[in-house]
Amino acid sequence: MNVTYHTQTIDDVKVFYREAGPEDAPNILLLHGFPTSSHMFRDLIPELADRYHVVAPDLPGFGNTEAPSRDTFDYTFDHLARVIDAFTEKLHFAHYAMYVFDYGAPVGYRITVAHPERVTAVISQNGNAYEEGFGTTWGAWKNYWALPSAENREACRESLTPETIRDFQYLSGVEPSLVSPDGYTLDIAYMSRPGAEEIQLDLILDYRNNVKLYPAFQAYFRKYQPPFLAVWGKNDPSFIPAGAEAYQRDMPQAEIHLLDTGHFALETHAAQIGKLIRDFLDRTL
Repeated sequence: MNVTYHTQTIDDVKVFYREAGPEDAPNILLLHGFPTSSHMFRDLIPELADRYHVVAPDLPGFGNTEAPSRDTFDYTFDHLARVIDAFTEKLHFAHYAMYVFDYGAPVGYRITVAHPERVTAVISQNGNAYEEGFGTTWGAWKNYWALPSAENREACRESLTPETIRDFQYLSGVEPSLVSPDGYTLDIAYMSRPGAEEIQLDLILDYRNNVKLYPAFQAYFRKYQPPFLAVWGKNDPSFIPAGAEAYQRDMPQAEIHLLDTGHFALETHAAQIGKLIRDFLDRTL
C-alpha cells in the first residue's frame, strides 16, 4: 500500500500530511508529539493501511507543516487543536479513530471533547491525561509554568538540545542498537530551523493549560466510554506507566499494554503496536 504526501491549507497554514489506505475504509487519525512529526508513523502506517484509511498530519510548527511567525500565529494547544479539527473537516472525516502520542494527546483530546460523536475509538501511546502519569523529569517545565520568567524559560531550552532529543527522548529505556538514527536526526534538524526553539518554548509554557483540562478530558472518558487502547513504552521517564493504568479508573473496559521500550515506542515496537491496534479496532469498530 503506497503512502502519499499532501498539503491542506487551514487558516492560511499549509498543513502537510501522510495518507494511505482505501478512502472508503474506516478512518484513523495519527497525531504525533514533541519534538517530532508524522515521520514517527513511517513504520506504523503500512501495518494499518491495508484495511484502514490512515492520515497523519504534522502539527503547525512541526515537521513539514508551515511554521507561521509567532507574531501572527498563537502557539497554544487550543490553537493547534482548532487547526487539526478544521483539517479533519476539510478531509470530510465524519467519523474516525484517533491515535495520540505525547503532544498529540492534549490536541486530540480537545477534539474528542468538542466532537464526541465523531471519535469511534482512542489509542493512546504515551499520551497523558492524568497527573499520576508524570515522571520525575518535569522540574524545569513546572517551574516555568508556575513562574514564566525569562530565566525559567531559558532553563527549559535544555529540553530542545540535540543531546536531549537523542539520549533522553529516543534512547532512554531502550537498547540503543534497536533504534534507527533516522528519527532523532530528523527531529534535531527540525529543531535547528530559525525560530523553532522559541515556538517550542511557547508550547512548553502553554502545556500547563493541558494539565488544567485533565478533569474535562476525564469527564469525557467517564461519560462516553469510548473504546480505548493504551500501548505504552513502560520505560518512558516522562510519561510513566501509572498514566496508562489511570485510564481504567474512568474507563474500566480500557485495554492497557505496557511494552518494554521507551517514549518513542514505535521506533522499536511498530509491528507489535500495529498488531494490537488491528486486533482492537477489528473488535470495536
